[in-house]
Amino acid sequence: MILLNPGPVNVSDRVRQALLKPDICHRESEFNDLIEDIRDKLVRAFAPGGNFVPILLTGSGTAAVEAAVTSCLPPGRRILVIKNGVYSQRISAIANAHKMQNMDISFEWDQRVENEPIEVALRQNKAIQVVAVVHHETSTGMLNPVKEIGAIAKKAGRFLLVDSVSSLGGEEIDFNSYNVGLIAGSSGKCIQGFPGVGFVLVRRDLMEQMVTYEQRSVYLHLPTYYKQQEEGAIPFTPAVQLYYAFDEALNELLEEGVTNRIARYRKLARLIRNRMRAIRMKFYLREPLWSSTLTAFTLPEGVFYDHLHDLLRERGYVIYAGQAQLAESIFRVANMGALTEVNITGFLDAFEEMLPEAQKLGEERVKEMERLTGERKEKEEREKAEAEAAKKAEEEAARLAKEKALAEAEAKASGKEKDADKLSIAEGKPEVKTGA
Repeated sequence: MILLNPGPVNVSDRVRQALLKPDICHRESEFNDLIEDIRDKLVRAFAPGGNFVPILLTGSGTAAVEAAVTSCLPPGRRILVIKNGVYSQRISAIANAHKMQNMDISFEWDQRVENEPIEVALRQNKAIQVVAVVHHETSTGMLNPVKEIGAIAKKAGRFLLVDSVSSLGGEEIDFNSYNVGLIAGSSGKCIQGFPGVGFVLVRRDLMEQMVTYEQRSVYLHLPTYYKQQEEGAIPFTPAVQLYYAFDEALNELLEEGVTNRIARYRKLARLIRNRMRAIRMKFYLREPLWSSTLTAFTLPEGVFYDHLHDLLRERGYVIYAGQAQLAESIFRVANMGALTEVNITGFLDAFEEMLPEAQKLGEERVKEMERLTGERKEKEEREKAEAEAAKKAEEEAARLAKEKALAEAEAKASGKEKDADKLSIAEGKPEVKTGA
């Protein structure tokens, strides 16, 4: 199956075979050596300047992000979250869940982040220490201007916390020039390993400060990992085999070269976009906002995502639905992972081949929906008419009952008067007559 979703991704045979390495205990020196190898390779790949400390933990990319968010602030300081998609919303949700003091600035999901609101927020809120931003917002394929945001933060004396789970290995980023304090990543996605190992690269001077901050989590407290990993240990039981696979994925990344991998991804993205443009598919974002590894397309009129997904899956390709408010209006095609031009061309051929079938299924569904809507409307009108008729019948019955009750009351009253007259005559009382 060719995975065109933004993780998990297709991996190479080398990475898959790494899962079969011998079982070892994570307290033995062999695993400590593996941890140190992975940490060294992360620095070589992404932070060659040497002033960043890599922290490894077993968990998804979200676990790495949550560890970064909950470990980066001392009491009384705030985090500013730039929100323009599902994953930046998640950062805000993490801060809220831990009752941290966060401030959010929300932007439209299909528009570029604006500088001015960020500048104003930093100028007016001196308690803000960290600016959190998602580098590649995969809910839309948006590549956020991290370099510009980092420059704004630096000018204001703050630093960035970057969710780079879907961009490390797939997008250019210079930690130092972008003013990065912490950056979270994952063993999957563009590094092309299996999901399950998260990591955070932390600026060394900041890491030394974070050791003194309050602990908000047991499992996700970065200083706990830092102290033990610096001593050649790990605080909790890790997913050992996934670390082997992660190590092999990093070997592949370093052999290919980060710059070359980014170029390969961009080439695959162009291939997808050019073919889709040729068949008049509409893009959700404007071109300057595109990432290198995912493209969001508007669903064609009358075409439903589940039809697209299922028809493509039958042909060996998996695409991805929209999220949140975009769930029924877009679909996403990722090109991260161990993919080749042959894989992408095969997908595009399959897409063009199945699109008429998806459109036909869509037409049939629309007709069926119209039929059901018509039947429901007819039923509602019939039930309404029946209810109105029943109401009128009830009202008529009530009217007749009332008239009957009045008639009976009048008759009863008239009978009482006659009885009274008869009683008066019997008692010898003169009958009172009226009239002339």
